[in-house]
Amino acid sequence: MEILWAPWRSHYVENVDSCEGCFLCEALSAGPDKYRENLILKVSRRSFIILNKFPYNSGHLMIVPIKHTGSYHDLEGDTVLDMDLLLKLSLKALEKVFKPHGFNVGINMGRPAGAGLESHIHLHVVPRWSGDTNFMPVLGKTKVISQDLMSTYDRLSGAIEELERK
Repeated sequence: MEILWAPWRSHYVENVDSCEGCFLCEALSAGPDKYRENLILKVSRRSFIILNKFPYNSGHLMIVPIKHTGSYHDLEGDTVLDMDLLLKLSLKALEKVFKPHGFNVGINMGRPAGAGLESHIHLHVVPRWSGDTNFMPVLGKTKVISQDLMSTYDRLSGAIEELERK
């Protein structure tokens, strides 16, 4: 049997139930000098785009309201619109860089729905390719991510900058 190592996942698995504070708010509050380190791709007036540190696929990102809330109902219309504009920008950048065949886009509200962070709502954007669900996750219970986070960050941040200049 061949073993694939993904040691960066252990931090998430070991700490998923003991997270104190909000890693999304902490990443944003660290400021622009730390955006790359914290994987923040874009900040707008009411929301921001951040790469998922524990991605399902390469390019898996999240769109997050700046307002810390666990309820979609608490978001003002301007925030929802701002998040939607960042969703459009994200989709264009992901299409440009990774050329996926489709996307999963959604919000996990509450632990039973899969929310890893219930206290700060966020929208997941996961690029998908035909055949990306294969025998590895099904039989081997292993997911292969083909690109490191900093390479993904650099490629997507460049695409976002280019799209915004147009």
